[in-house]
Amino acid sequence: MKPIADRVIIKPATADEKTKGGIIIPDTAKEKPQRGEVIAVGPGKDGNLMTVQVGDIVLYGKYAGQEINHEGHDYLIMREDDILVVI
Repeated sequence: MKPIADRVIIKPATADEKTKGGIIIPDTAKEKPQRGEVIAVGPGKDGNLMTVQVGDIVLYGKYAGQEINHEGHDYLIMREDDILVVI
């Protein structure tokens, strides 16, 4: 997969299976992760270079991006502007 313009592809982190105290969290109560790893980066838009790179761990908004499933793996496609911070 190769994103176009200012888009990035992110592999979301897995949701926590249990709390720090050891309580197992059921699937219905798990929150959608808001961090992930950048898998691919587009070339940029209107002459602006991208600031994130492949391999960066990023935080993004709760409802950011478009979810896709490619070859059995879940990914998010979003604009670079939807990324809040690089960790």
